[in-house]
Amino acid sequence: MPPEAADLTPELEILDAFLSSEEVPEQALLLSELDGFLTGLAAGPELVMPAEWLPHVWGGREPNFRDELEAQKVLGAIMHRYNDIERRLQSRALEPILLETEAGEVLASDWANGFLLAVSLRYAAWDKLTSSETDGHLLTPLLALSADEDGQPLADLPADLQEELVANAGEFLPQTVLEIHAFWRRAGSGRPGAKTGRNEACPCGSGRKYKKCCGAC
Repeated sequence: MPPEAADLTPELEILDAFLSSEEVPEQALLLSELDGFLTGLAAGPELVMPAEWLPHVWGGREPNFRDELEAQKVLGAIMHRYNDIERRLQSRALEPILLETEAGEVLASDWANGFLLAVSLRYAAWDKLTSSETDGHLLTPLLALSADEDGQPLADLPADLQEELVANAGEFLPQTVLEIHAFWRRAGSGRPGAKTGRNEACPCGSGRKYKKCCGAC
C-alpha cells in the first residue's frame, strides 16, 4: 500500500480522493504536495492570487469535474485549506499534511517539493531571504528534502545531517516554516488581507461570483 496522509478532515478526504483520481492531469499535485505548495504561498513575501497559482495545482491542464457541484467542493476545499494555513501561520500552530508509511515513517519530500514550487513563482522576491546572512539557511532543510531529476537532494549536506533531517522532518518542518513566515513579517512584506465579498468575482479565476463558486461550499 502506498504512503497515505493521516488524520484528514472529511473535506480533505474528498480533495485527496479527487487529486488521486483519473479526473486530474497526470502532473497534478497530490494532497501532501498541494499542502506544501499552499503553505509556501501563504508564508511567502508576496500575495499570489489564486487565478495565477491554481493552474499549477493541475499541472498546467484543466481537471475533469463531473459537474459544477464537484468543482465547487474541490475548489472550495483548496481555498479553505489555504485560508486555514494562513490562520495557523498567524497563530503559530502549523500542521503540515505529510505522508506516512504503514510503519509510521513520515515522508516529507512531496510536501517540500510543493513548498519550493511556490517559491519558484516568486524567485526574485524570495532572494531577500536566500541572501540573508542571518536567515538564509532557512530554506536549506526544504532543499535537502527535495530532489532533482536524478533523485539527488537539492542541498548538499553531510550524510549524517541529511539522514537526521529525513528522520525528523515531521518535527522540524513546522518550526522551519514558522521561522520563514516570521522573517517576512519582520521584513515588512506586503500581504494585504483582502477578504472576498460574496458578490465579488471568485479568486479562483472561474469568472463566477464568489457566492456561486468557492463561497457556496
